[in-house]
Amino acid sequence: MSFYLSLLCAFSWELAIIGLIILAYRFTEAITKAPLLDIIFSLLTWIPWTVFGILWGWAGFGICLLGQFLGMQVFCIVHELANPHAKIKIRHSLDKIVGVVRNHLGLWLTIPALPIFLSIRVGQLIFYPGLVAVLRFPKYNQAEWINVSRQKFEGLVGHDLIWCLYCDWMTGVYSLGAEMLRNVESFWCPIRFYNNKKCENCKMDFPDLIDKWVKPEGSMKDVTNALEKHYPPKSQNPRSWWGHPDRKE
Repeated sequence: MSFYLSLLCAFSWELAIIGLIILAYRFTEAITKAPLLDIIFSLLTWIPWTVFGILWGWAGFGICLLGQFLGMQVFCIVHELANPHAKIKIRHSLDKIVGVVRNHLGLWLTIPALPIFLSIRVGQLIFYPGLVAVLRFPKYNQAEWINVSRQKFEGLVGHDLIWCLYCDWMTGVYSLGAEMLRNVESFWCPIRFYNNKKCENCKMDFPDLIDKWVKPEGSMKDVTNALEKHYPPKSQNPRSWWGHPDRKE
């Protein structure tokens, strides 16, 4: 397939999926949260990457990225033209603060984080359920974390809308991942760090670190006692992290 035809396919696919999202949103908000949001995000990102990569190698992958970029830019321009009342733009203020080039360069430097967050999301969907089944870790209603809602914010259009939805999704993935990791750390490694600065830095993401994990000067007996206290062997309660709101301790 020629370069231009491949580019047109990627470009058309991106606009078609965006159009489908806009149409579907008129009938249901289910597409704005997991699991449908995972399907939508996959259709916009890794699925076309994979198809183009398999069919045409790295060149196809690159063409796909270019087509997606152009498709998204066209949508942003059309969306702003369709909403002329939205005069105030986040990007205009940020352009004033750091300059147009720095602002846009900074935005595009965040794009490589996308496959990282996608891999985290895969882990949440595939690997964590195994811990729920085997170790009785707590289940989560992932739709409460993996969702987007900033499209409801009045005046948010075009480029501002796309970037805010991107961050909306990433924030949910990060927060759910942190919640799952709290269970993992409290179950396997409930020992405070010798590095006090690290303890201070990590206590926001691991709230039980300071007052519930074993002090670094403690003993292995302290660790096993703490584990047996927080996870009674015959208890049928989910094995959540020690400071979880559902615990009554």
